[in-house]
Amino acid sequence: MRTRFAPSPTGSLHIGGLRTALFAWLVAKKNNGTFFLRIEDTDKVREVAGSIENIVSTLAWAGLTPDEGVTFDEGGEIVEKGGHGPYFQSKRLDLYKKYADQLLASNHAYYCFCTSERLEQMRKYQAEHKQAPMYDRTCCSLSKEEVAERLEKGEKYVIRMKVPRSEKIEFYDEIYGKLSFMGHTVDDQVLMKSDGFPTYHLAHVVDDHLMKTDMVIRGEEWLSSLPKHLLLFKFLDLAPPQYAHMPLLLNKDHTKLSKRQNDVSAESYRHKGYLPEVIINFLALLGWNPGTTQELFTLTELIDAFSLDRVQKAGAVFDLEKLDWLQGQWMRKMSAEEFSGRIKPIVAEQFPAAHDDRLFSQRASLMQERITFFHEAPSMMSFYYQEPMPSMEIVVSAKQKVTTELLPIVMKLLIDTLSSIDESKWTMETLSSELFAAIEKAELKKGQALWPLRAILTGREYSPGAFEVATLLGKEKTLERLKRFGASAQQ
Repeated sequence: MRTRFAPSPTGSLHIGGLRTALFAWLVAKKNNGTFFLRIEDTDKVREVAGSIENIVSTLAWAGLTPDEGVTFDEGGEIVEKGGHGPYFQSKRLDLYKKYADQLLASNHAYYCFCTSERLEQMRKYQAEHKQAPMYDRTCCSLSKEEVAERLEKGEKYVIRMKVPRSEKIEFYDEIYGKLSFMGHTVDDQVLMKSDGFPTYHLAHVVDDHLMKTDMVIRGEEWLSSLPKHLLLFKFLDLAPPQYAHMPLLLNKDHTKLSKRQNDVSAESYRHKGYLPEVIINFLALLGWNPGTTQELFTLTELIDAFSLDRVQKAGAVFDLEKLDWLQGQWMRKMSAEEFSGRIKPIVAEQFPAAHDDRLFSQRASLMQERITFFHEAPSMMSFYYQEPMPSMEIVVSAKQKVTTELLPIVMKLLIDTLSSIDESKWTMETLSSELFAAIEKAELKKGQALWPLRAILTGREYSPGAFEVATLLGKEKTLERLKRFGASAQQ
């Protein structure tokens, strides 16, 4: 099974394109096949510098490195590998011309000399008369002599396919099932442009044949073009590959996914700190149902579980809340050692003391249940490496019934109780048992003492629990922070 991903280098890889690549990769891997990357760079006007590198690096980041085609070498340079190249369409122009000439010779294509002005007038007329926007075949009836004369004069032309109007085109799509199209609804598509470059329609047909593609997986927006492609395979006497058209990605309001409502660049999610495992997991669930309650999937698990017959036809809503939930789940799924190792260099970049912190792993483990992105770690762990500046607004809490009048009593209880604990017994168990006893004796609620303790030690509204923080800060630092706040509160 050979599948491919064939993007155009017109900007950063679209998040929907990454999903297409994922589905194609999964189909290949499930069948012990080959996944290859082809670059469809025939539209030189829209090509954006750096796009190819972005596509290749994004696929590598996501774990979808191609087995064949365009990739990086060991030095990070773009190269081609495999026996079916070139894998850049701009290097295959002679091939497209050969097949276009074959279509002209067999009367399945014709020269069209219509100017852009004439085509614009035609479209305007069709719109005014509520006609389907299709080429009116003015040039289809030109005689061979007239075509030869106009070519001799050097008139600009395109080559169009000649669609048999009365033909019924039938095909089985791997997602949509049996499909049929009538020839009179299919436009005479341009196959070769006036600049000598092919359109997508001819180029992908030629390439998928020569590169021995077994299945083409692409977005639903190409479904209306399918009859053109099937006719081209027929005109060239070639067997078409299997096709699978995936449902569209939708905004929450069920409009087509757009950058007005969501980031559409895969790179932007990478820069925001989403794990590649999360993006892959999320994209797999967009339009595909595993048929079980399982929601977390590794790439290996996806290979085992994935099948095209569980891909839905309806559009898939791009739910950012679900994406963030998955990010949190994958953070928790990591081993404590991996989590600590991943965030240590990030924290140490801002707080160099973290490099040699023998308690770093323990301190990091307290964050793992609360963190969503690695880049949050320095802020969340800052109170270990710099003195916090807790405000009275954070320490006093109406919800916990900590009033400014009660605060001095609570501060004395905390300092007296914690001062009495021997440093050799400074453990979470001892701290909790001693403080709970003192709180009960003073007839306070637990939150009335623990909220101020945690807020003063961390300076944060949200953080690990008071006992965990105090244990890892140590007796000296804990009491130092309590006394400092107590003194500032009295001023």
